[in-house]
This record gives sequence, structure tokens and C-alpha cells, in this order.
Amino acid sequence: MIFDSDGATTIVFQEDISLQKFLKNLNEGFPKIKNDHIIVNLFSFSNLTTDDLMEFYQLSDTHRKAEKSFVLVTDKVPYDQVPEALIVVPTLQEAQDIIEMEEIERDLDL
Repeated sequence: MIFDSDGATTIVFQEDISLQKFLKNLNEGFPKIKNDHIIVNLFSFSNLTTDDLMEFYQLSDTHRKAEKSFVLVTDKVPYDQVPEALIVVPTLQEAQDIIEMEEIERDLDL
């Protein structure tokens, strides 16, 4: 598992691994990054479904309740098939933009 930290944001990714192993590694490594905003880069997975993305729901929900951003990055699942409970964007730049917007919303208590 690779953690690429940039200030208060950490991008998480890993090559050549199953989604289940990735999730296991992410959950094990979560205590190290729990105070950061998290971007999960899923570009290394060629076949993702909505159900696969829902595997991240519990971790995302926990992290967002702690007032930290949690964004999944993939272009493999159509936007209209993504549940509102998850934030999924097609590019890393959009993930960073989402985090900036959420930070502004938190600062303004929106």
C-alpha cells in the first residue's frame, strides 16, 4: 500500500492486488492516516462495480463523521450508478477540488 501525503491530504493506491486485499490493507493502514483527508486512487482496478465501491462505505462514513474528506477516484463506474453516500470522481484533480470545497463548507459551518 502506498500513502502519498501532501499536507493534510493522503492519496492511497496500490498496484497489482485484488480489491479485497486492497481494502484489508487500507483498513490496517487507516490509523496512520485517519487525521488526513483521504483520496483513494482506484485506477489500478480495471473492473469495478457499484457493489465494489460500496465496500468502502463503512470506512468512508466513519471518516466523514470525523469531519474529514474521503473521496474515491475511478472512471470505471458511471456516475449515475454511484450511491449518494459515497463521493466518487473520475480524476485526482477533481478529488482535490472536492476536498477544498468541503473544507470551505466546514469552515463556514454549512
